[in-house]
Amino acid sequence: MEVKDYGRVGVLMGGSSSEREISLKSGKAVLLALAESGLDTVGIDITTDNAQENIRLLNNYNLDCVFIALHGRFGEDGTVQQLLEELNLPFTGSGVEASCLAMDKIGSLDIFRKQGLCVPKSQFLERSARDFKNGLGFPLVVKPANHGSSIGLSIVENDAGIVPAIDLAFQFDKRIVIEEYIKGRELTVGILDELPLPVIEIIPKHKFFDFEAKYQAGLTEYIVPAALEKCISGIVQEAAFLAHKALGCFGCSRVDIILGQDNLPYILEVNTIPGMTATSLLPKAAKSIGIGFNQLCLKLLELAYEKAKV
Repeated sequence: MEVKDYGRVGVLMGGSSSEREISLKSGKAVLLALAESGLDTVGIDITTDNAQENIRLLNNYNLDCVFIALHGRFGEDGTVQQLLEELNLPFTGSGVEASCLAMDKIGSLDIFRKQGLCVPKSQFLERSARDFKNGLGFPLVVKPANHGSSIGLSIVENDAGIVPAIDLAFQFDKRIVIEEYIKGRELTVGILDELPLPVIEIIPKHKFFDFEAKYQAGLTEYIVPAALEKCISGIVQEAAFLAHKALGCFGCSRVDIILGQDNLPYILEVNTIPGMTATSLLPKAAKSIGIGFNQLCLKLLELAYEKAKV
């Protein structure tokens, strides 16, 4: 596509979720990249989940296409995607249903399991029924069912840690996931235009890849591509792509995986709107095969227009 073919592009960022600050970083990076490529762009700070207010806001900008850089609720759960479909505006990333499924860790784990993919053994709790009988042993991972960036996530080593971890997770969601802790190597695989990118290994200095390790410089080492045997790397990429397809994702995603000590890839979750700064994981993987950040942003816009034609 030529520059004029993209029309006026609105970059949605911010939002009112707990991931607002991360979204602003992604949005500003995308906005700069598109401007450097010569596109007519405008950054739009979303400050409310109210549909009618956002419709009025978007209508003020005379947009031709939207680049979604919103993380968390409203941005990743299908809500803004539904709003943009109603406005007949092409947008980056997956559609309504896939976005909703990927954001719901409970529903997506069930889909992965039915597709024959490896997932951690898990139990689910709702706020109205908080009694938890541990059938998984220790350690445990406790996390909100609809959240990202490791917010509200705890690793629990013993009985004394269960209640505080459950209370923390319920601060962010009315449903939580409690799952076995899979010992192994932490990996992530970006999917771009229906092709898996090179595997990245994540080596945090903290015990796990928590919020601080994700966003504070120097606390995590990233190996791109991961130092894996070729056959294992292929197995991991295939599992990631199957998870992406199982949810009906489109355009791009990032699939988080633990390579267990049994050399099996355990799917943790699919992120339909991964971080989009030049140092984020999807851009890192793309850069390793010669796709720069500006080029990646343009590619996602091209795919948005492609999706709108279907």
